Amino acid sequence: MGCDSTLRLLRAERARLNGLKHVGVLVPWANTIVETELPRLAADRLVFHYARLVPAGRSTALDETFLDGLRGAVPDALSSLSRIQLAGALLACTSAGFTAEDAAAGTTSAFTAILQALQRLKVRRIALAAPYPHPTAVTEAAAFASAGITVTGLVSLGQADDYDQIAAGTSRALIDRLSATELADASALVLSCTNWPTLDLVGDLESTLGMPVISSNLALAITACTIGDQP
Repeated sequence: MGCDSTLRLLRAERARLNGLKHVGVLVPWANTIVETELPRLAADRLVFHYARLVPAGRSTALDETFLDGLRGAVPDALSSLSRIQLAGALLACTSAGFTAEDAAAGTTSAFTAILQALQRLKVRRIALAAPYPHPTAVTEAAAFASAGITVTGLVSLGQADDYDQIAAGTSRALIDRLSATELADASALVLSCTNWPTLDLVGDLESTLGMPVISSNLALAITACTIGDQP
């Protein structure tokens, strides 16, 4: 399906739903943005049920200990939702998805959701922006490459924590660091991280850049529309 707007793709997917779809969302314990942005994307078709992923060490800084802790907390979080009839469950952490081959059994990670959105949009070349430490962002670019997606340009803020506190102006300044050549070579812009408040930027960026802009939470909402459907 070709589409020049990720928001338009979401609206089309929501319109195909008959009645409400209930979806579980496993949220990193300090994340405040998933529950802020997903309801805005649900309209009257998606119902999200949240469970917190609390790592054993109760850390929040993005590192392997934190990510391993999140993945280890998945079974208990899924169990807490087991009495709800769900179409499926989302792992609302992008980095937990691209740093492990099998992020968490029984869930679809935000990274996988981004890959699915790119497939729906028929995009194979992206520019990538993320708030992560640069080595983590490089790991994500490599994961995209392994999935057959070329990253034409990469920018990162270099932060290990407090992504929900990043101001819109800081995010726009980061994206502006992508060169005209890097953007011209891309067919979409990916804004990676479920705890990075970027939803209010998407429409303006799509208009300015003339290409789809996919945030982690927007990708999760698109996946939620089809999760659990028969192939």
